[in-house]
Amino acid sequence: MARESKKAKLERALEIAKRMNEHYPEAECALHYWGDPFKLTIAVLLSAQTTDKGVNKVTPALWERYPTVTDLAAANPSDVEEIIRTIGFYRAKAANCIKCAQMVLSEYGGEIPRDIDELQKLPGVGRKTANVVLNEAFGIVEGIAVDTHVFRIAHRLRFSKAETPAKTEDDLLALYPRDHWGPINHQWVLFGRETCDARKPKCDDCFIRDLCPSAGKTK
Repeated sequence: MARESKKAKLERALEIAKRMNEHYPEAECALHYWGDPFKLTIAVLLSAQTTDKGVNKVTPALWERYPTVTDLAAANPSDVEEIIRTIGFYRAKAANCIKCAQMVLSEYGGEIPRDIDELQKLPGVGRKTANVVLNEAFGIVEGIAVDTHVFRIAHRLRFSKAETPAKTEDDLLALYPRDHWGPINHQWVLFGRETCDARKPKCDDCFIRDLCPSAGKTK
């Protein structure tokens, strides 16, 4: 593929965004959080290196046992571990859930902060989680949450060559106008699950095949 100009790359990116909007007009967060920003924060924290489906299986029992921030802050780590033990890294995540609840109580009056830097001070919360929480819970768009799906798709589309999610986000933010940032994560996650699979992408059935430099070349 010949070197792509900045203008051509932007035009391709905007056309992809247009088709994503047509294909996924109402893409939503796959995690269940019952409209509660704190529950969303914990769910996203738990989802690291684990499927959303797996998280959704354990959170109902978690919130039945610990319905409020105060309840979870006072929880015994072994009890939380037992509830979430079917997901990856459950011991570390149980500890972070409790520490996160304690900090939300002590530093933020029991409310999730609406600031990307403050959110990242919470135990277990990185920039990806902070972006998801701000966007989904508060409608605040400060960036693009780069999970494994977004990272993979950004590289297959040749929108980034960066080796880390943070630098990949920088590339996407530089490419897409700010008013396009909001839906990218949810749309690309769905696209990654349905079409642009990590191991066996369905290039023949892909609705952006003509815009993807990697189409038919990924093994």
